[in-house]
Amino acid sequence: MRAHRWFGRCANCGACMLPGLALWLPSGYSFGAALLLLAALVSVPVWCRRRAPRAACWLAAAFCAMAALWLLDVGVAWGWGSLDRPAKYLLVLPCIFYLMAFAPRASWLWMGVALGSIGSGLFGFFQTQVLDLPRANGFTNAIQYGNLSMLLALMSGLVLGVQWPRWLPWQRLLLVSAVLLGGAGSLLSQSRGGWLALALLLPVGAWLLVRTTGQRWVYGGLCALVLVAAALTQLPGVKERVGIARQEVQTYQESGESSSSVGQRLAHWRLAWEMGRDRPFIGWGRAGYMQEKARRVAAGLAPPSVLDYGHAHNEFLDLFVKRGLFGVLVLMGFYGVPLALFWPTAARIRDAAGNMDRQSLSLCLAGVLLPLSYIGFGLTQVFLAHNSGNVFYLFMCPLLLAALHRRQVRRTGVIA
Repeated sequence: MRAHRWFGRCANCGACMLPGLALWLPSGYSFGAALLLLAALVSVPVWCRRRAPRAACWLAAAFCAMAALWLLDVGVAWGWGSLDRPAKYLLVLPCIFYLMAFAPRASWLWMGVALGSIGSGLFGFFQTQVLDLPRANGFTNAIQYGNLSMLLALMSGLVLGVQWPRWLPWQRLLLVSAVLLGGAGSLLSQSRGGWLALALLLPVGAWLLVRTTGQRWVYGGLCALVLVAAALTQLPGVKERVGIARQEVQTYQESGESSSSVGQRLAHWRLAWEMGRDRPFIGWGRAGYMQEKARRVAAGLAPPSVLDYGHAHNEFLDLFVKRGLFGVLVLMGFYGVPLALFWPTAARIRDAAGNMDRQSLSLCLAGVLLPLSYIGFGLTQVFLAHNSGNVFYLFMCPLLLAALHRRQVRRTGVIA
């Protein structure tokens, strides 16, 4: 029993550390992940004898399919480094079943989300105001930093709004600070792709809140947020970035100039679409993509700027050109399975008497927000090409799912 308590404490600590340290320490997301993996391996004799819920098996299947897709990139030309990404997907598998056996408390997870959001904003201010960097980037790049900071801020706001009555004044203040500072971290990064993703996340989140709670004032809150967002676009740094993006689009349309940030993305998208249509079912492969891209540039069929990156600056187009429709379907499952597992159905958020469990609703909505945000971020960035994007998603999904499973078992006593 003492060992079991230790495993449970590790799950709680890992749930807090993973989002809590993600952005303001070097590889901060790795500390919680390493703790969870260590606890999962040590506790194998315990959790392997327990029946895993179906949800855990579905999530593991989605991760395995994605790991198999990344394994297709492994080759002599890329060295041992090509095993890095599929290894992460396989190493998270024992953590899924460990967390289902020793599920963390949701309160520890929310604490980590709030601390991570606050830390990202404060560190962003430190980098831009003290170190005088032009953009906040944490210990990754500005795009990853800004997008994950925004995601943590959105999760903090969601938890604050859904569970407002239960929070003490100091907890409300903490979560409000998390929303403001996490949003500030995104603004200080000047990552425009994250702002674009808000157009997807805010309406869906508002609709789900009204659908599940019946509180139509949420739509009024959404309108207020839109007005705030419009006001923020007038800030000097934000206004400049938006203006630059508009100008770069216009320049690309008029002259095909692709050396700018937006122009390069548009050139990558066009080339990836054209190459993908030539091999729509199996794609070109990672090596084939690079070789064919170089050939087309040499032949004058694509601008030289597309050689600067090994991806297409769009998650779906990148897999379409490299792995064809097969790769796109695997990616859809990678995002779609968690989306289905967290969708706030009555069985997940209400008890037999029809009473709503707001903790379960928060976990469901945060779980829906996770894949939706990655889809939005992936429109202008290959988010899964970066360690931070992979590790955060791979471990936040099972953490949220395990915490939700814990609530369901306590409410119904049934393992789904």
